[in-house]
Amino acid sequence: MTLAEHRMQQQQQQRRMFTAALLALVFLLAAVSTTEAGKKEKPEKKAKKSDCGEWQWSVCVPTSGDCGLGTREGTRTGAECKQTTKTQKCKIPCNWKKQFGAECKYQFQAWGECDLNTALKTRTGNLKRALHNADCQKTVTISKPCGKLTKPKPQESKKKKKEGKKQEKMLD
Repeated sequence: MTLAEHRMQQQQQQRRMFTAALLALVFLLAAVSTTEAGKKEKPEKKAKKSDCGEWQWSVCVPTSGDCGLGTREGTRTGAECKQTTKTQKCKIPCNWKKQFGAECKYQFQAWGECDLNTALKTRTGNLKRALHNADCQKTVTISKPCGKLTKPKPQESKKKKKEGKKQEKMLD
């Protein structure tokens, strides 16, 4: 076999391989598009319609104390509902301001200046999060005592005090 014949054979073999690869690609694309078309033709499952209402949850009641683990009761209505009441575990974070509802979380601003008439300072909180559709106020205001109100004392420098004591000792 001559070199030219050998090259021709190699070229023919390469053409066959290229044709086979091209046919495989076409076959693969046809299979994928048929699969996708088959998915579209399938009738969609009808969603189950239920006459059960949405769950309505009570507030979380701590097992002990005023925060930590507890339970809440849920109810819903509907003639064909298998379950119309249930109890769920819940948790009330101990660092929340419970005076506004244990399930209402507020983002508070910095404390304001002390009101000298009432000796209180206040700050406002905006609702950040309400658990389980709790009925929370959008904004709340809290107050606390200002603390000790002291009149500023005129301070003598320590150096002057020491000098005064030294002079007293010298006079004695």
